[in-house]
Amino acid sequence: MSESRLLIVGLGLIGGSLAAALREAGFGGEIIACDPDASEIERGIEMGLIHSGGTKLSEQLPGASMIVLAVPVLAMESVMRELAGSLLDITQVVITDVGSTKATIRECARRVFGRVPPTLVLGHPIAGSEKSGVAAANPKLYVNHKVILTPEPDVDPTALTRVRKLWQTTGAEVLEMDVARHDEVLARTSHLPHLLAFSLVDTLARQDQRLDIFRYAAGGFRDFTRIAGSDPVMWRDIFIANRDAVLASLDDFEAGLKRLRTAVEAGDSDAMLATFDRASHARRYFESLLNKTSYQAEYLMQPQGQVTYRVRPGGQAQGRLRVPGDKSISHRSIMLGALAEGVTEVKGFLEGEDSLATLQAFREMGVAIEGPHQGRVTIHGVGMHGLKAPSGPLYVGNSGTAMRLFAGLLAGQAFDSELTGDASLTKRPMGRVADPLRAMGAVIDTAEGGRPPLKIHGGAALQGIDYDMPMASAQVKSCVLFAGMYANGETRVREPAPTRDHTERMLNGFGYPVSREGDTCWLAGGGRLTAGPIDVPSDISSATFFLVAAAITPGSDITLEHVGINPTRIGVINILTLMGADLTLSNQAEVGGEPVADIRIRYAPLKGIDIPVDQVPLAIDEFPALFIAAANAEGTTRLRGAEELRVKESDRIQAMADGLAVLGVEHTVVEDGIDIVGGGRDDAPSYGGGLIDSLGDHRIAMAFTIAALRASDEVVIDDCANVATSFPNFVELATRIGLALKVEGANV
Repeated sequence: MSESRLLIVGLGLIGGSLAAALREAGFGGEIIACDPDASEIERGIEMGLIHSGGTKLSEQLPGASMIVLAVPVLAMESVMRELAGSLLDITQVVITDVGSTKATIRECARRVFGRVPPTLVLGHPIAGSEKSGVAAANPKLYVNHKVILTPEPDVDPTALTRVRKLWQTTGAEVLEMDVARHDEVLARTSHLPHLLAFSLVDTLARQDQRLDIFRYAAGGFRDFTRIAGSDPVMWRDIFIANRDAVLASLDDFEAGLKRLRTAVEAGDSDAMLATFDRASHARRYFESLLNKTSYQAEYLMQPQGQVTYRVRPGGQAQGRLRVPGDKSISHRSIMLGALAEGVTEVKGFLEGEDSLATLQAFREMGVAIEGPHQGRVTIHGVGMHGLKAPSGPLYVGNSGTAMRLFAGLLAGQAFDSELTGDASLTKRPMGRVADPLRAMGAVIDTAEGGRPPLKIHGGAALQGIDYDMPMASAQVKSCVLFAGMYANGETRVREPAPTRDHTERMLNGFGYPVSREGDTCWLAGGGRLTAGPIDVPSDISSATFFLVAAAITPGSDITLEHVGINPTRIGVINILTLMGADLTLSNQAEVGGEPVADIRIRYAPLKGIDIPVDQVPLAIDEFPALFIAAANAEGTTRLRGAEELRVKESDRIQAMADGLAVLGVEHTVVEDGIDIVGGGRDDAPSYGGGLIDSLGDHRIAMAFTIAALRASDEVVIDDCANVATSFPNFVELATRIGLALKVEGANV
């Protein structure tokens, strides 16, 4: 920062803290101040915050290169008039401010100067304290806090850069926003809470029992009302200056409060629970998004940020495990439970980030949901037509399953909706669901290339269709069937190859008839769903990593409990068996229409095979791990007909091929598959080690983690944070069976 002489007008908490932060950061220029209270200037000099100052603004202006107006909002206009009368050329000095209502201050500038001068950069640091005066100055006040600049379109770029650098020097994060949006956002997030806190404390303080009320108030009361200790004059000025935005936010709050009052009066427990649960989880959910951490971290404290797995070669593969619940069934249990009539109790729910995002989306559409608590979720269904319009886009994180299934459900709603996701999901094609939904009469807008966000226009009259899927996909089939529930007539879907049938099984389980004959399934629109208990089986996709770990490691013996063995999902079992794996099933049963079993697998030498094309759709998510099995088999394993792997969270064929190349595994990539030449020997490692880029794909990361069991050197895998999206306790279970796995770069 190169300012030679900085003038702070108003040496209170905000101005004094700015001076303190700049001095601590080694600011080399001169800092002077102007304040109507001479004792504040003296105190600022004594504290070493400013070099000099005085009470008359005109005397402090000469030589100033930048002026920071840190006076109350309603005093801004008089200070600007002094500046206009004392500065010969307003454009020769950069001016900024710290006021929390920008429209009022902009109008002051227009009245005084005739326009907003190009060198005036309006700003607002989002920081403060209940204390006031320069004595409360804190050099750390702005560290990791946001400063919002609201520059005019014709702002001087150099002035904007200098103001940005000023605040960055204090440790603040500098953002830009237009004036109207700033005032609206601050009215809701800062001004309204202060107004409510002042009102509550004043109301209680005027009651006869006020002494007991405050004597026995617990920490929650103190936390909520802490801001009522703020400067009353400052807040009076803010509420006057930002009156319209504050009143609009107060109207919204009063409407919500009225709904809650009605629920309390009527003893409507579902309505109360919906509000409380939605608020509780929304706070964690949106805070995690803003902090760019995982929503999952709020539940299981998973490592976040730039996560690296470092796995030493070798290790065991022994133990008895129960992996998390099936993600596909967890998603559908929430969706169908929300639309059912009655209460749905779910056990074994996968508390991964994708499933939690689905929970949050339904909360935002008015569904009361309790949990998750240790895999248990209680959903208070609202019926097929009971969802309410969300207040903004529905964020589904990294889940292609959630986005595609939601598209079918939302196409039949009366309200408009928008589906969005993380950076990875917004690159994935959604035309495969948008096209058949449009054929049914839905109105859907997508981004370029048929990618998210999906904007779905409500109120469309859907018609049932006969749809021949061009590519086998359970997500597309489910999307069309879900839309078919809201369509006139019958909806039929023909699949070119078998895909997982969780949707058909669960719809029938919820009392909504779905028929099947050969390769075609169908349902009629206008039915209803009836709530019932769901016990989610363990996810065979998650179990696969441990099945392969045991299959490739001499001396291994692993049992995986209560795993879902749906016939449309057992491709991995069939393929490993064909490769020679020693795999047995026991304790077979059916739970909620889904078959389950314990799977025991012990080491046996694997051999390369030509993977049957009819098994590919039954194991599409399991191929990253199966590629590692192939690298440890004797001979060549050939995969064809797997072009869908190209459009998963990453191009899984190429991503795995690149990783195999790092390890030194011979392979040949083709458009719809890969040939992998295994190095299967009991008495020696199958390949080397190296640095793998998982491309943020959880299955790539987990596949190369288990690969280290047969490596000759350390395997290091970058970009592993997304493992929490599908397998929250993968690291715990991997180390339990004997992998030498260390997690680095995690911010817990």
